[in-house]
Amino acid sequence: MKARVLFGVIGFIFVLLALYVLPPIVLGLAITALCVLAAYEVMHPTGLVKDRWMLRASMLAAAIYALGTCVPNPLFVVPSGLLLHVVALFLLVALFACLLRRHDSVHANEVMAGFFGGLILPYFLLSLWRIFAMEGGQFLVLLPLVAAWGSDTCALFAGMAFGKHKLAPVVSPKKTVEGAIGGVVGATALMMLVVFLMNRYTSLDIHYAGAAVMGAAGAVIGQVGDLSFSIIKRQTGIKDYGHIFPGHGGVLDRFDSVIFVAPVVELVLRVLGPTV
Repeated sequence: MKARVLFGVIGFIFVLLALYVLPPIVLGLAITALCVLAAYEVMHPTGLVKDRWMLRASMLAAAIYALGTCVPNPLFVVPSGLLLHVVALFLLVALFACLLRRHDSVHANEVMAGFFGGLILPYFLLSLWRIFAMEGGQFLVLLPLVAAWGSDTCALFAGMAFGKHKLAPVVSPKKTVEGAIGGVVGATALMMLVVFLMNRYTSLDIHYAGAAVMGAAGAVIGQVGDLSFSIIKRQTGIKDYGHIFPGHGGVLDRFDSVIFVAPVVELVLRVLGPTV
């Protein structure tokens, strides 16, 4: 518990420095690292991708896509749609080439897992960077974290206080229906408060209807994300995805709900778009 709290404090300080003090490239490199580590964790510790060349191709695709999105290239600019197209094509060809070359020992489901880890996970995690790149993004990027982690915290306390009915007894025995409801209500209230403070003390003008949607929908979908990655752990027989975050586990142990919530927040912001 001591390591968990200490690392949480250090992580919080780093986020503040990356958002408001250090140059944007630091945040870009940090998100790139998260993308590559998430790709690795969903494929290797789980055993979903056993072939080392498939694993390398997927991690390389994740790195290229994340770096191309987050780190400015002084030589030329690649449009995001073109970058996604190129990386997806590269990864698909590389994975099927491995399958064709070693079809006697490699299974087709490894292609699917490699594509998910190398492209889908990074694409969703990179919603954090796309939000950060919006006007006022240094504040907006906090919203998916508030929705995801706020929901987790509120669900924990609501479950401890009122929990009686198991939500998913096999997948996550400690989660309750009452806790899940408390997570949605708490995340929505917390999001409204954060948006109120942002509107009052920054140049942002975020729609409160959008804030309610981000809080409620983000909490629901975030809990789906949490349970989804828990199912993968249970079915593959692992306790944690990694140990990079002391006391917290791996990237997917800490960012499982964020991976699902960030695209929701990005979508709401693009549709209802805050004015600056």
